Amino acid sequence: MLIGESFIGEGAEAAHINVVLGNRSGPVGTAWATALATPSAGHTPFVAVIQPGIPAKPLTLFINKAAIASPEHGTLTWGAAQAGVAGGVADAVADGVVAPADVDDLVLIAAVWVNPDARETDLVYANNREATKAALEAATRSRPDLAQVLAARANPVNPYFEPR
Repeated sequence: MLIGESFIGEGAEAAHINVVLGNRSGPVGTAWATALATPSAGHTPFVAVIQPGIPAKPLTLFINKAAIASPEHGTLTWGAAQAGVAGGVADAVADGVVAPADVDDLVLIAAVWVNPDARETDLVYANNREATKAALEAATRSRPDLAQVLAARANPVNPYFEPR
């Protein structure tokens, strides 16, 4: 099981992606199938597609972190963000981040943040595409390394918090 994270962009159009990649027959496969079969209010997991009828490979379960807040938010989530995630997965495979020979044995869970205040479709798409590939790179390359984590521990910050 490989786990990765990435945050790309600024403001409401920023993308925050968490990925879990693993074998279909292992615990990731079980989690993938369970999540698909058990949606909750505001969170409906679905298979990310590059085009209708052409799912990303490895098969990717898109799980929205933010409950759908409006029709516009739903369109950005199911449209631009989904296309970005599917494209980022395909980019990772094309660039060898995920071995092409392994894609039919793997499944991917992508937990995706789309801010309800986002409005710029092209930025949501581009940021999610880049963030998905970056999260897969982090997962497959065991990033960050422990030295980076320990060096950063004195200054924990994120786009929503900075100590004074």
